[in-house]
Amino acid sequence: MPPPADIVKVAIEWPGANAQLIEMDQKRPLSSIIREVCDGWSLSGSEQFALRYADGPQLYITEQSRGDIKNGTILRLAISPARAARQLLERIQSHGIDARLEALKELAKLSADPTFAAEFINMEGIGTLARLVESGTHFGEMLAFTLTAFLELMDHGIVSWDLISLSFIKQIAGYVNQPMVDVSILQRSLAILESMVLNSHSLYHRVAQEITVGQLIGHLSNQEIQTYAIALINALFLKAPEDRRQEECTNPLEQHLTEMASTLAQKHLRSIILNHVIRGNRPIKAEMAHQLYVLQVLTFNLLEERMMTKMDPNDQAQRDIIFELRRIAFDGDTDPTGTEKRKAMYTKDYKMLGFTNHLNPAMDFTQTPPGMLALDNMLYLARVHQDTYIRIVLENSSREDKHECPFGRCAIELTRMLCEILQVGELPNEGCNDYHPMFFTHDRAWEEFFCVCIQLLNKTWKEMRATAEDFNKVMQVVREQITRALAMKPSSIDQLKNKLRGLSYSEILRLRQSERMSQDDFQSPPIIELRERIQPEILELIKQQRLNRLCEGSCFRKLGNRRRQEKFWFCRLSLNHKVLHYGDLEESPQGEVPFELLSDKIPVSDIKSVLTGKDCPHMKEKSALKQNKEVLELAFSVLYDPDETLNFVAPNKYEYCIWTDGLCALLGREMGSDLTRSDLDTLISMEMKLRLLDLENITIPEAPPPVPKEPSSYNFTYNYS
Repeated sequence: MPPPADIVKVAIEWPGANAQLIEMDQKRPLSSIIREVCDGWSLSGSEQFALRYADGPQLYITEQSRGDIKNGTILRLAISPARAARQLLERIQSHGIDARLEALKELAKLSADPTFAAEFINMEGIGTLARLVESGTHFGEMLAFTLTAFLELMDHGIVSWDLISLSFIKQIAGYVNQPMVDVSILQRSLAILESMVLNSHSLYHRVAQEITVGQLIGHLSNQEIQTYAIALINALFLKAPEDRRQEECTNPLEQHLTEMASTLAQKHLRSIILNHVIRGNRPIKAEMAHQLYVLQVLTFNLLEERMMTKMDPNDQAQRDIIFELRRIAFDGDTDPTGTEKRKAMYTKDYKMLGFTNHLNPAMDFTQTPPGMLALDNMLYLARVHQDTYIRIVLENSSREDKHECPFGRCAIELTRMLCEILQVGELPNEGCNDYHPMFFTHDRAWEEFFCVCIQLLNKTWKEMRATAEDFNKVMQVVREQITRALAMKPSSIDQLKNKLRGLSYSEILRLRQSERMSQDDFQSPPIIELRERIQPEILELIKQQRLNRLCEGSCFRKLGNRRRQEKFWFCRLSLNHKVLHYGDLEESPQGEVPFELLSDKIPVSDIKSVLTGKDCPHMKEKSALKQNKEVLELAFSVLYDPDETLNFVAPNKYEYCIWTDGLCALLGREMGSDLTRSDLDTLISMEMKLRLLDLENITIPEAPPPVPKEPSSYNFTYNYS
């Protein structure tokens, strides 16, 4: 007979004594259980003690968290959080350097515990740490532990960042600005400044006064602190107030850059990131990839104001840009003297330029998006790539009307499309690492990207022998060409050109046909019947693959306030498919994690259901933080007896599909992810082709025809890695 659900069997340790094996009744008050444990070792003053986990983060156990204790858990009797906080507060203010160092080291470890943190903060502990930093008397390890403890305590959100003093900010900024500072101190100082910027509007101004982008760029050559430096740059970039974002450049060719962006450009941030980070001698980890993605998004978002600005048809300066486009294209033409003749010539030229409104092309730029951004792109092409611009315009103006590619209309629609593909104006997604190296290879990457794509559009138009009625079809093909090329992650603009060169219209048709064949191979009744016969065994094959992947396990990141000091946990299914093992890790593992290192487990028989998306408890809890769509799409939870959950956020969509499908297969439920449907279609199509090929190779004698032997089932091993 299984033990009652409220009873958990645990071991409790105490230094110098034999462990106690007890059955913990979860209905009894925790204080009563601690008193009983203390009596077992003849310890008085049980109110001065508490229970902590012996493994992993070693968190304190409270009435609120005791429900997480599992059978077989090893606990440790320790002094209570209040007592530990009081002792450490006294020790970090002692005169003995060695004693103070040990106290700060222990404090840095304990500060991650929310129960201890609350007690330490209530004793004015954060103020004490701030004064130690402001005094400037701590160096080396002692200072590193002090800053670690301060950051961990502040991350609990108990104390407002607005209470931080200016002298503390100056001291932290001083560590960043000093030429020779220990890496650990630099990492924590940058992380503290980032948290200040992200969590307090008033502190942004103070930090911005103390830290220049040039000083941060100087740290990008150090691989140990690159991620911290870029994260702070992104934070300053993201939180820059509106009045510093909307400073217009005098040159109409220039985009509306923020003051921050102008500074970044002057300091050659892009080239330093390219040479020291993207092309550095170390592989780019997930957090660095995320920060590069954030920087890419924020950079493209500088285009948003221009994208949402309508052209004023009465603004002479804006109209002059259109005159400039005409002048460059038709430079050899001289203006006639008469007003009517000049107007007629302009109308003809604007039609040749491909504008929709020949009489007043300014009206073509009144729709947002893309607004004035399209005109900026066209002017960049005309000035910087003048030969290309003239060739495109004159080549189309000399064609028959029905086959001409309207440059103006195409440029406007292409700009809108590129804004959609690169999500201009949208905030970065928390879980996304999708940066494109090529955008860091050129000072005007957006404009160069446009120039490559407008030439692609013109080439595809000719390949399709399109007319004006085919405009939308051409744009659909061009979108597909661009998205397929971007998915290949070209490392430079030239490599993008090569990728696009291989994605001609005929190649797109071939790819579409191939994909269509894999999705709906042959629709005759015999083939449909064969599909239905094959499907169960293919589903079983996919199920086994999913379960095998769960047995290998996956690493998941714990989402927190600070991504640089990432915390990980690992989960894998036992080889007999009966237990889910999981546990915390110090760093992302390289390869498989042994079961022995995973301290927690859930019997599969206890699992009741799998929740996804906004139904997950950890997504409901974080609703106040405005979880973005990407994180919601990667979230899932395992609900198990008695009404407890194990919460996941998958590192990517592939792992999400693998785990949700695998868990459903484990529970005997239907696997319904997009990945399973895609794999099912692909594998069925491959199996059918092989079986049909076998049938085609059978030699049928004239008479009497023998009963053909049914082909043996195909033993297919599908490798997803």
